[in-house]
Amino acid sequence: MKMALDPHMIRHLSLEETCRKTAELGYDHVELSPRPDFLSWWTRPKVYPDRIASFRKALKDHGVGLATLQPMYRWASPYPDEWEAAIDNWKRAIEIAVEMECPMFVSEFGRGGSPDRSLNDRSGLHRPETCETQFFRAMDILVPILEREGLTLSLEAHPEDWLEEIAPAIDIIRTINSKAVKASFIAPHTFFYGPDMVANLRATEGHLVHVRLADTYDHTRSSQLRYIVNPPGAKVRVHQHTDFGQGEIDWESFFSTLADMKFDGVMSNCVFAWEDRAEDSARFMLAETNRYIAKYWK
Repeated sequence: MKMALDPHMIRHLSLEETCRKTAELGYDHVELSPRPDFLSWWTRPKVYPDRIASFRKALKDHGVGLATLQPMYRWASPYPDEWEAAIDNWKRAIEIAVEMECPMFVSEFGRGGSPDRSLNDRSGLHRPETCETQFFRAMDILVPILEREGLTLSLEAHPEDWLEEIAPAIDIIRTINSKAVKASFIAPHTFFYGPDMVANLRATEGHLVHVRLADTYDHTRSSQLRYIVNPPGAKVRVHQHTDFGQGEIDWESFFSTLADMKFDGVMSNCVFAWEDRAEDSARFMLAETNRYIAKYWK
Protein backbone atom coordinates (compact mmCIF):
# COMPACT_ATOMS: atom_id res chain seq x y z
CA MET A 1 0.00 0.00 0.00
CA LYS A 2 1.23 3.50 -0.83
CA MET A 3 0.62 6.17 1.80
CA ALA A 4 0.43 9.53 0.03
CA LEU A 5 -0.02 13.14 1.03
CA ASP A 6 -2.05 15.54 -1.07
CA PRO A 7 0.04 18.68 -0.41
CA HIS A 8 -2.73 21.17 -1.18
CA MET A 9 -2.51 22.71 2.30
CA ILE A 10 1.24 23.34 1.84
CA ARG A 11 1.03 24.39 -1.79
CA HIS A 12 2.94 27.60 -1.02
CA LEU A 13 6.07 25.42 -0.95
CA SER A 14 8.07 24.78 -4.10
CA LEU A 15 7.95 21.33 -5.64
CA GLU A 16 11.35 20.60 -4.14
CA GLU A 17 10.35 21.77 -0.67
CA THR A 18 7.11 19.81 -0.97
CA CYS A 19 9.15 16.63 -1.35
CA ARG A 20 11.22 17.50 1.73
CA LYS A 21 8.17 18.33 3.82
CA THR A 22 6.29 15.20 2.71
CA ALA A 23 9.16 13.03 3.94
CA GLU A 24 9.45 15.06 7.16
CA LEU A 25 5.76 14.47 7.88
CA GLY A 26 6.26 10.71 7.52
CA TYR A 27 4.68 10.00 4.15
CA ASP A 28 6.43 7.90 1.53
CA HIS A 29 4.54 9.28 -1.49
CA VAL A 30 3.14 12.52 -2.88
CA GLU A 31 -0.26 12.77 -4.55
CA LEU A 32 0.26 15.87 -6.67
CA SER A 33 -3.00 17.76 -6.98
CA PRO A 34 -3.29 20.67 -9.45
CA ARG A 35 -0.92 23.57 -8.87
CA PRO A 36 0.04 26.45 -11.16
CA ASP A 37 3.70 25.44 -11.51
CA PHE A 38 3.03 21.90 -12.76
CA LEU A 39 -0.37 20.54 -13.85
CA SER A 40 -2.49 23.65 -13.51
CA TRP A 41 -6.29 23.76 -13.54
CA TRP A 42 -7.76 23.73 -17.06
CA THR A 43 -4.65 25.11 -18.81
CA ARG A 44 -1.50 23.82 -20.46
CA PRO A 45 0.91 22.13 -18.01
CA LYS A 46 3.67 24.51 -16.92
CA VAL A 47 6.34 21.85 -17.24
CA TYR A 48 9.72 21.84 -18.99
CA PRO A 49 12.92 19.75 -18.80
CA ASP A 50 14.64 21.70 -16.00
CA ARG A 51 11.53 21.56 -13.82
CA ILE A 52 11.12 17.84 -14.37
CA ALA A 53 14.79 17.20 -13.59
CA SER A 54 14.66 19.26 -10.40
CA PHE A 55 11.43 17.64 -9.22
CA ARG A 56 12.73 14.13 -9.91
CA LYS A 57 15.96 14.88 -8.05
CA ALA A 58 14.06 16.18 -5.02
CA LEU A 59 11.86 13.07 -4.92
CA LYS A 60 14.95 10.87 -5.02
CA ASP A 61 16.92 12.94 -2.50
CA HIS A 62 14.10 12.75 0.06
CA GLY A 63 13.09 9.14 -0.60
CA VAL A 64 9.59 10.06 -1.72
CA GLY A 65 7.63 8.50 -4.58
CA LEU A 66 5.20 10.25 -6.90
CA ALA A 67 2.08 8.14 -6.45
CA THR A 68 -0.34 10.09 -8.64
CA LEU A 69 -0.82 13.15 -10.78
CA GLN A 70 -4.21 14.87 -11.07
CA PRO A 71 -4.96 16.52 -14.40
CA MET A 72 -8.14 18.59 -14.43
CA TYR A 73 -9.31 19.38 -17.95
CA ARG A 74 -12.76 19.83 -19.47
CA TRP A 75 -12.96 16.54 -21.35
CA ALA A 76 -16.76 16.44 -20.87
CA SER A 77 -17.38 19.94 -22.22
CA PRO A 78 -19.94 20.35 -25.02
CA TYR A 79 -17.93 23.30 -26.39
CA PRO A 80 -15.51 22.16 -29.11
CA ASP A 81 -12.76 24.63 -28.17
CA GLU A 82 -12.76 23.51 -24.52
CA TRP A 83 -12.95 19.83 -25.41
CA GLU A 84 -10.11 20.03 -27.93
CA ALA A 85 -7.91 21.94 -25.47
CA ALA A 86 -8.64 19.30 -22.84
CA ILE A 87 -7.51 16.50 -25.14
CA ASP A 88 -4.31 18.35 -26.07
CA ASN A 89 -3.56 19.02 -22.40
CA TRP A 90 -4.24 15.41 -21.45
CA LYS A 91 -1.81 14.21 -24.10
CA ARG A 92 0.86 16.50 -22.68
CA ALA A 93 0.07 15.29 -19.13
CA ILE A 94 0.61 11.70 -20.27
CA GLU A 95 4.03 12.65 -21.65
CA ILE A 96 4.87 14.25 -18.31
CA ALA A 97 3.77 11.20 -16.32
CA VAL A 98 6.05 9.04 -18.43
CA GLU A 99 8.97 11.42 -17.87
CA MET A 100 8.26 11.52 -14.13
CA GLU A 101 7.80 7.74 -13.95
CA CYS A 102 4.44 8.30 -12.28
CA PRO A 103 2.21 5.24 -12.75
CA MET A 104 -1.23 6.69 -12.02
CA PHE A 105 -3.51 9.58 -12.85
CA VAL A 106 -6.52 10.47 -10.74
CA SER A 107 -9.23 12.69 -12.19
CA GLU A 108 -12.93 13.49 -12.16
CA PHE A 109 -15.63 12.81 -14.72
CA GLY A 110 -16.05 16.57 -14.99
CA ARG A 111 -18.73 19.22 -14.77
CA GLY A 112 -19.11 19.79 -18.51
CA GLY A 113 -18.26 23.25 -19.77
CA SER A 114 -16.66 26.09 -17.85
CA PRO A 115 -19.03 27.69 -15.31
CA ASP A 116 -18.82 31.14 -16.93
CA ARG A 117 -20.32 29.69 -20.08
CA SER A 118 -22.55 26.96 -18.72
CA LEU A 119 -24.34 29.07 -16.10
CA ASN A 120 -25.42 31.49 -18.80
CA ASP A 121 -26.22 28.87 -21.40
CA ARG A 122 -29.85 27.74 -21.54
CA SER A 123 -29.40 25.61 -24.66
CA GLY A 124 -29.43 22.31 -22.77
CA LEU A 125 -25.88 21.50 -23.92
CA HIS A 126 -24.88 20.53 -20.40
CA ARG A 127 -27.35 17.71 -19.91
CA PRO A 128 -25.66 14.68 -18.30
CA GLU A 129 -26.10 12.61 -21.46
CA THR A 130 -24.32 15.26 -23.54
CA CYS A 131 -21.42 15.41 -21.08
CA GLU A 132 -21.24 11.63 -21.04
CA THR A 133 -21.01 11.55 -24.82
CA GLN A 134 -18.11 14.01 -24.76
CA PHE A 135 -16.40 12.04 -22.00
CA PHE A 136 -16.60 8.80 -24.01
CA ARG A 137 -15.19 10.62 -27.04
CA ALA A 138 -12.24 11.58 -24.87
CA MET A 139 -11.83 7.98 -23.67
CA ASP A 140 -11.75 6.73 -27.26
CA ILE A 141 -8.68 8.90 -27.85
CA LEU A 142 -6.88 8.72 -24.51
CA VAL A 143 -7.33 5.13 -23.36
CA PRO A 144 -5.21 3.62 -26.17
CA ILE A 145 -2.42 6.06 -25.27
CA LEU A 146 -2.67 5.17 -21.57
CA GLU A 147 -2.57 1.47 -22.43
CA ARG A 148 0.45 1.93 -24.67
CA GLU A 149 2.35 3.80 -21.96
CA GLY A 150 1.37 1.39 -19.18
CA LEU A 151 -0.40 4.09 -17.13
CA THR A 152 -3.52 3.85 -14.96
CA LEU A 153 -6.33 6.40 -14.92
CA SER A 154 -8.40 6.25 -11.72
CA LEU A 155 -11.73 8.02 -11.99
CA GLU A 156 -13.79 9.58 -9.22
CA ALA A 157 -17.41 10.60 -9.15
CA HIS A 158 -17.53 14.10 -7.68
CA PRO A 159 -20.24 16.37 -6.22
CA GLU A 160 -21.55 18.75 -8.91
CA ASP A 161 -20.21 16.63 -11.76
CA TRP A 162 -22.50 15.17 -14.36
CA LEU A 163 -21.87 11.91 -12.49
CA GLU A 164 -21.96 11.92 -8.68
CA GLU A 165 -22.81 8.39 -7.56
CA ILE A 166 -20.68 5.26 -7.37
CA ALA A 167 -22.91 2.72 -9.14
CA PRO A 168 -23.16 4.55 -12.49
CA ALA A 169 -19.47 5.48 -12.27
CA ILE A 170 -18.50 1.81 -11.99
CA ASP A 171 -20.83 0.97 -14.88
CA ILE A 172 -18.95 3.46 -17.06
CA ILE A 173 -15.56 2.12 -15.97
CA ARG A 174 -16.71 -1.39 -16.83
CA THR A 175 -18.05 -0.16 -20.16
CA ILE A 176 -14.66 1.35 -21.04
CA ASN A 177 -13.35 -2.14 -20.34
CA SER A 178 -9.65 -1.34 -20.14
CA LYS A 179 -7.00 -2.45 -17.68
CA ALA A 180 -5.85 1.19 -17.78
CA VAL A 181 -9.07 2.63 -16.30
CA LYS A 182 -9.87 2.04 -12.64
CA ALA A 183 -11.86 3.58 -9.79
CA SER A 184 -11.24 5.95 -6.89
CA PHE A 185 -13.30 6.15 -3.72
CA ILE A 186 -13.18 9.59 -2.12
CA ALA A 187 -14.19 9.19 1.52
CA PRO A 188 -15.30 12.82 2.05
CA HIS A 189 -17.75 12.33 -0.84
CA THR A 190 -19.27 9.29 0.87
CA PHE A 191 -22.66 10.87 1.52
CA PHE A 192 -22.97 12.11 -2.07
CA TYR A 193 -22.33 8.60 -3.40
CA GLY A 194 -25.49 7.12 -1.92
CA PRO A 195 -26.94 6.05 1.45
CA ASP A 196 -24.96 2.82 2.02
CA MET A 197 -21.19 3.40 2.31
CA VAL A 198 -20.28 -0.28 2.64
CA ALA A 199 -22.37 -1.24 -0.38
CA ASN A 200 -20.76 1.56 -2.39
CA LEU A 201 -17.28 0.41 -1.39
CA ARG A 202 -18.19 -3.14 -2.35
CA ALA A 203 -19.45 -1.93 -5.72
CA THR A 204 -15.90 -0.87 -6.60
CA GLU A 205 -14.40 -4.31 -5.93
CA GLY A 206 -12.05 -5.42 -8.69
CA HIS A 207 -11.65 -1.84 -9.90
CA LEU A 208 -10.61 0.14 -6.81
CA VAL A 209 -6.98 1.31 -6.86
CA HIS A 210 -7.12 4.68 -5.09
CA VAL A 211 -8.74 5.98 -1.90
CA ARG A 212 -8.72 9.50 -0.46
CA LEU A 213 -9.12 10.00 3.27
CA ALA A 214 -10.87 12.88 5.03
CA ASP A 215 -13.97 13.16 7.20
CA THR A 216 -17.24 14.98 6.51
CA TYR A 217 -20.71 15.49 7.90
CA ASP A 218 -23.65 13.60 6.44
CA HIS A 219 -25.43 16.50 4.74
CA THR A 220 -28.53 14.34 4.19
CA ARG A 221 -29.27 14.01 7.93
CA SER A 222 -31.56 16.16 10.10
CA SER A 223 -33.93 16.86 7.21
CA GLN A 224 -30.90 18.12 5.26
CA LEU A 225 -30.29 20.76 7.94
CA ARG A 226 -26.78 19.71 8.93
CA TYR A 227 -25.82 23.03 7.35
CA ILE A 228 -28.03 26.09 7.62
CA VAL A 229 -27.54 28.47 4.71
CA ASN A 230 -29.05 31.89 4.34
CA PRO A 231 -31.20 32.92 2.62
CA PRO A 232 -33.36 29.80 2.97
CA GLY A 233 -33.59 27.94 -0.30
CA ALA A 234 -30.21 29.16 -1.55
CA LYS A 235 -28.91 26.74 -4.15
CA VAL A 236 -25.61 25.78 -2.54
CA ARG A 237 -24.08 22.44 -1.59
CA VAL A 238 -21.45 21.92 1.06
CA HIS A 239 -18.94 19.13 1.34
CA GLN A 240 -15.93 18.97 3.64
CA HIS A 241 -12.44 17.46 3.88
CA THR A 242 -11.64 17.39 7.61
CA ASP A 243 -9.62 15.27 10.05
CA PHE A 244 -10.84 11.88 11.20
CA GLY A 245 -13.42 12.30 13.95
CA GLN A 246 -14.62 15.73 12.84
CA GLY A 247 -17.39 14.31 10.70
CA GLU A 248 -19.74 11.33 10.61
CA ILE A 249 -18.00 8.68 8.51
CA ASP A 250 -17.91 5.30 10.25
CA TRP A 251 -14.17 4.71 9.93
CA GLU A 252 -14.23 1.28 11.55
CA SER A 253 -16.64 0.07 8.84
CA PHE A 254 -14.70 1.93 6.16
CA PHE A 255 -11.31 0.41 6.91
CA SER A 256 -12.59 -3.06 7.81
CA THR A 257 -14.43 -3.22 4.48
CA LEU A 258 -11.34 -2.13 2.55
CA ALA A 259 -9.27 -4.75 4.34
CA ASP A 260 -11.85 -7.44 3.59
CA MET A 261 -11.64 -6.37 -0.07
CA LYS A 262 -7.84 -6.79 0.19
CA PHE A 263 -7.29 -3.21 -0.94
CA ASP A 264 -3.62 -2.61 -1.71
CA GLY A 265 -3.53 0.58 -3.78
CA VAL A 266 -2.85 4.26 -3.12
CA MET A 267 -4.28 5.65 0.11
CA SER A 268 -3.94 9.42 0.36
CA ASN A 269 -4.61 12.06 3.00
CA CYS A 270 -6.66 14.84 1.41
CA VAL A 271 -7.68 17.05 4.32
CA PHE A 272 -8.16 20.62 3.07
CA ALA A 273 -9.83 22.34 6.01
CA TRP A 274 -6.90 23.16 8.28
CA GLU A 275 -4.21 25.19 6.53
CA ASP A 276 -3.53 26.90 9.88
CA ARG A 277 -2.47 23.54 11.31
CA ALA A 278 -1.53 21.64 8.17
CA GLU A 279 1.45 19.78 9.63
CA ASP A 280 -0.38 18.66 12.78
CA SER A 281 -3.29 17.50 10.63
CA ALA A 282 -1.00 15.56 8.27
CA ARG A 283 0.76 13.79 11.13
CA PHE A 284 -2.52 12.98 12.88
CA MET A 285 -4.11 11.56 9.74
CA LEU A 286 -1.09 9.36 8.99
CA ALA A 287 -0.90 8.03 12.56
CA GLU A 288 -4.61 7.21 12.60
CA THR A 289 -4.48 5.60 9.15
CA ASN A 290 -1.56 3.42 10.22
CA ARG A 291 -3.50 2.45 13.36
CA TYR A 292 -6.45 1.28 11.27
CA ILE A 293 -4.15 -0.60 8.88
CA ALA A 294 -2.44 -2.37 11.77
CA LYS A 295 -5.86 -3.32 13.14
CA TYR A 296 -7.51 -4.59 9.98
CA TRP A 297 -4.79 -5.67 7.55
CA LYS A 298 -3.52 -8.73 9.41
